[in-house]
Amino acid sequence: MRIEQARQVARDWVRDEGAALPGFGGAFLTGSVLWADPREELSPTSDVDVMVVAEPGAHLGHIGKFPYKGVLLEVSSTGPLGSSHEVLSDYHLAGSFHLPCVLADPSGRLTELQQVVSRDFAERPWILARCTNAMDRVRGWINGVDESAPLPDQVTAWLFGTGVTAHVLLVAGLRNPTVRRRYAAVRELLAEHGRIDFHESLLDQLGCAGLDAARVRGHLAALSKAFDATSSVRVPGYRFDSDISPAARPAAIDGGLELIERGLHREAVFWLVATYARCLAKRSAAGLPAEYEDEFHELLADLGAETFADRRRRGDRVLAALPGLWQTAMALC
Repeated sequence: MRIEQARQVARDWVRDEGAALPGFGGAFLTGSVLWADPREELSPTSDVDVMVVAEPGAHLGHIGKFPYKGVLLEVSSTGPLGSSHEVLSDYHLAGSFHLPCVLADPSGRLTELQQVVSRDFAERPWILARCTNAMDRVRGWINGVDESAPLPDQVTAWLFGTGVTAHVLLVAGLRNPTVRRRYAAVRELLAEHGRIDFHESLLDQLGCAGLDAARVRGHLAALSKAFDATSSVRVPGYRFDSDISPAARPAAIDGGLELIERGLHREAVFWLVATYARCLAKRSAAGLPAEYEDEFHELLADLGAETFADRRRRGDRVLAALPGLWQTAMALC
């Protein structure tokens, strides 16, 4: 299936099912399928991201991942969007609205936003605003690491705070701030600018710069066991329930293997850790036995992030490196 066909499937779902949701105010496409060449083939490890916008006063919960007409959709929701200036300053929203992303627009509001954002997206003041937005998210995640929180939550806060450093650079370079493949994408960007050395520093902050492919394969094998033992259980109250499901396995597990086989094993580590944390969090929410934690600790130990003190120390290193990150980002604008 080609990308354009996958986009059409998303439109079909919005028209036939999404529009019937109570409080539906519109929908738009986001993520890698939006940024991709419509003539390309849809990777079997990719999903198609749809954002549903609620009407004022309405609340639409997280819908999650599910197969639809041969495509894995991931449907999320948001409240009414702000002004064009607010959208232009938000690196995720602007990344969608600078492209023809609108799937449904009963009020015409989304189309108006898309026209303004597409016009002003590449102007330097807005690039700087979005880089600042990403920098703020780094600080927010890192400073939010809470020693009293469950282990998966602690790891997630440290991990995403560290991982958003890649987004700062992708935003500066007007690239897609992709989620799962962020380290592979930023490697490509930095290589084009002769700054592969800075990519090594990003991997070092994550703790995986020295990991070899065999070690990462071993961690992926351990994750696969935990994933398969957890994915068939439904926990509707857990936000990432559908991310740990049989339908999501190609993106969560096969996508990591794909990166490893391309020689990007270190770049696969980010999503490996994120998925492992979600597996354990889902098991806890479901009241399942506390299994697979030893292997998770082995993974964290390899990253130098096994204890809270380790994670705090690593987070502090990320914060201390932000001036250099900003300088590099500005060189990419």
